[in-house]
Amino acid sequence: MRSGRLAHVHNVEDMRRLARRRLPRAVFDIVDGGAGDEVTLRRNRESLDRIALKPRALADVAKVDTSTTILGDPVSVPFMLAPCSSARMCHSASEPAVARAAGRLGTAFAVAGGASEKPEVIARAATGPLWYQLYMKPEQQANVELVDRVEAAGYRVLCVTVDSAIKPYREKDLRNRVGIPLKISPQLVLAGASRPFWARDYLLGQSGGGLGRIAARAARVNPLAKGTSARSAPAEPAVEPAGPALDVMAAKRAYDNLADAISHVKSVTVDDIRWLRERWAGPLVVKGILRGDEVPQLVDLGVDGIVVSNHGGRNMDGAPATIDVLGEVVDAAAGRAEVFLDSGVRRGADVVRALALGAQAVLVGRPYMFALAAAGEAGVDRVLELLRNEVVRVMSQLGAATVDEIDASLVDLGR
Repeated sequence: MRSGRLAHVHNVEDMRRLARRRLPRAVFDIVDGGAGDEVTLRRNRESLDRIALKPRALADVAKVDTSTTILGDPVSVPFMLAPCSSARMCHSASEPAVARAAGRLGTAFAVAGGASEKPEVIARAATGPLWYQLYMKPEQQANVELVDRVEAAGYRVLCVTVDSAIKPYREKDLRNRVGIPLKISPQLVLAGASRPFWARDYLLGQSGGGLGRIAARAARVNPLAKGTSARSAPAEPAVEPAGPALDVMAAKRAYDNLADAISHVKSVTVDDIRWLRERWAGPLVVKGILRGDEVPQLVDLGVDGIVVSNHGGRNMDGAPATIDVLGEVVDAAAGRAEVFLDSGVRRGADVVRALALGAQAVLVGRPYMFALAAAGEAGVDRVLELLRNEVVRVMSQLGAATVDEIDASLVDLGR
């Protein structure tokens, strides 16, 4: 997509419409859809929309500062990028493109356990803080090897998902003949044929690390850059002489990674959390909590962060909206662990609502997946810019010049 067309994208819904036009129906439904009757999917939005914003008058907002910290890491905005599988189904640039965009914005990126690319490839592309989402496997040795692997790759935060004890059951995917293991059906073949440009990119596009590595290296390795002498310049060239090669196996690897993560899951127990705390030296986060009464035990086990999440309405239909249980979890954490909100966020106003109710920051998932599908890496840059600008505008209109000034007095729950 030409950059000029992105200038006409003004919000996440605009990006969603572009993604729907570019992706085959079956692939769009994987990203956009939820479980069952999608009650929880709708509830996430309805509950956020119900919360009114109450501006504070007579406040000086000539300068608005959106910076904050996430588990000790300074970030430029009070939101980060959530773990989302199926990135390569959106665009062959996949997670490395998302990591670069997050780094340019100055925020964290949580890499999905079912990511299309290897954790090491994504880490090489990243310039910002990295989380790794862990799906616990039944074989303990596999968990040991994976945890050690992501630690060696430079991931600082381990985020264990606890709401995926069984393989997800999504009726839209079943109707579209999409499942694990994947079986090629005439319906899937026709779906791909209906979007030939997408099909070529998915099947034959370069690996997400290819073009991005070259572009990133060109941007940061320049012997003529200000403050760089010929003596101190790196020995490698600013741009590698060879362009990115097509990677015909990348699509298969992406699918295999996703299938392995989803098909081999187990219930996460107290013993698992205890073992992870002993094994992992950095911050440990638990994702998928919807009850305050579970929080004290997690904190006592050494958990540093809690993500209030219903998996974006993708796992269990009928679960409460995350914003409706956020306050309960924040109260239970009692300042002993940072609390984050996930699921349903589409606007900067949603970010501010969550902060007002006690969240340290918010995780954003589908918005950047829509953007990746619509326009690749440039699309992710654009949607993150839109969300950041929305946060600035809402803070200005509410009379909050800094993130610390956002509190419960700025919202009305309307219950």
